[in-house]
Amino acid sequence: MIIRNKNNSFKLLFAWHGTILPKVMPALMVVVCLSALLVYLSAAHFLMLPEVPAIGFTIFGVILSIFLSFRNTACYDRWWEGRKLWGALIANTRHIIRDSYVLDDNQRQVLMYRVMLFCYLLRDRLRHQSQPIAHFQDKVQLTAEQWQQCTQHINAPQYLLEIIQKNLVQNYKQGQISDIIYSTLTRHTVAMGDIHAGCDRIMSTPLPFSYSVLLHRAVYSFCLILPFSLEASLGIWTPVIVALIAYLFLGLDALSAELEEPFGLQENDLPLDSIVRNIEREMLSSLNEELPPVIEPHNSNLR
Repeated sequence: MIIRNKNNSFKLLFAWHGTILPKVMPALMVVVCLSALLVYLSAAHFLMLPEVPAIGFTIFGVILSIFLSFRNTACYDRWWEGRKLWGALIANTRHIIRDSYVLDDNQRQVLMYRVMLFCYLLRDRLRHQSQPIAHFQDKVQLTAEQWQQCTQHINAPQYLLEIIQKNLVQNYKQGQISDIIYSTLTRHTVAMGDIHAGCDRIMSTPLPFSYSVLLHRAVYSFCLILPFSLEASLGIWTPVIVALIAYLFLGLDALSAELEEPFGLQENDLPLDSIVRNIEREMLSSLNEELPPVIEPHNSNLR
């Protein structure tokens, strides 16, 4: 996620890193060069092409704008839902910090470390990556087989939640915790499972491919016919106006593609590394243990 001061309008106007411009620049340059070539050929009377009918071009642009707006709204909803789910996970871990004081010190420490490990595993699952988690091995009290499953299981976060729940059931049957404590802590594991399921839903259900391809092709087709429609009426200003209009449409198309997958590693995706680290720091602080450093933005990009 890009972290940048938005109060400086001048810097914001000329910002490059973290914007969508670098990604659409190749296509934008093609459209601008085509516009400049058409203006030159027309001015030198080397080529005279009939103007694209304004009514057809206008209808095409209006329809495309409506569908682009719909796609951007749908993609932003996915991004915002992902942020709400991770916000709910932050809130749930804070509830666990407070409610787990009813356990003895050893049980509370194990539960807290398992919750931290769950956050790590969920992040790695959503990003299709495998970050080091060995520093948790001595803290979560898992057997060698269980630890191996946490690194190889088809759904490692769910497997860890099962272990947490089994441990609560065992403590309840042995009389170590009351039914009220058991119900309270179980609500937190259920909440984490719901968050996990919500994130899986976003990750595994992108916008329909055919819909995205249709809009992508329509945007590029519209930008390519822009010079042919505007050259006759704008003359030498054609490349400038075409560049501005094409930047808007190409940028919206590229931005929606980024927001569609909110858990990735692109510049506008959610900063899951930072969120997981903040959860870890808060839980370790409650355990009075040494805190890992805060993850700082790199080139204004917070991951």
